[in-house]
Amino acid sequence: MFYPFWLDPTFIILLPGLILSIIAQMAVQSTFSKYSRVISSTGETGAEFATRMLNNLGLYDVRVEAVSGFLTDHYDPRNKVLRLSSATYSSRSVAALGVVAHEVGHAIQHQENYLPLVLRNYSVPFASIGSNLSWIIFIIGFLFSSPALVQTGIILFSFAVLFTIITLPVEFNASARAIKILPMMGMPTSEVVHVKKVLGAAAMTYVASAAMAILQLLRMLMLAGLMGDRD
Repeated sequence: MFYPFWLDPTFIILLPGLILSIIAQMAVQSTFSKYSRVISSTGETGAEFATRMLNNLGLYDVRVEAVSGFLTDHYDPRNKVLRLSSATYSSRSVAALGVVAHEVGHAIQHQENYLPLVLRNYSVPFASIGSNLSWIIFIIGFLFSSPALVQTGIILFSFAVLFTIITLPVEFNASARAIKILPMMGMPTSEVVHVKKVLGAAAMTYVASAAMAILQLLRMLMLAGLMGDRD
């Protein structure tokens, strides 16, 4: 039987990924919100803490800048800039300093040429193309019964899936580095425990993203099989 693409029965395979994504987003928001109300004994804002960490680690060429958005914090390896969101830049909370330490972890990875980070940076263009074009090509191929286009869509989306998988060790390692460094920066153990919870919740969003990407790829393969049965 032929189903409209958006109503095909293979959609059910995405449900575990959707549920995990919702749970992960709720967890990170609630955990960050909870520990945003706990002020760190360091007495520093996120920007001040980031600068002190970078200087102590000898990363004098990394700048700290503010960026708009909520939890849009990231490290830009191309320009060597640590960008902190409004939720962390001026905040003195344990949650904010934990996020800052995580991003500093990425700066350390960049300095050390941490292999998974290098691979992720190289894969960005391929992942971007895969994310933007794969489904368009796949759907056209599916609707017009073109195995070549369907296979091309699957291959392109595989790049996006690979990117989410490579991202996992990069993010886990950055958090591990943060947890290791925080006591050296004067953060007491009781606060580091809170940071672990914040970063642990954040890590689940990356796991959910990877799981969803893998399930989407499986759905593509199943749809390709249905197209073959239809023909």
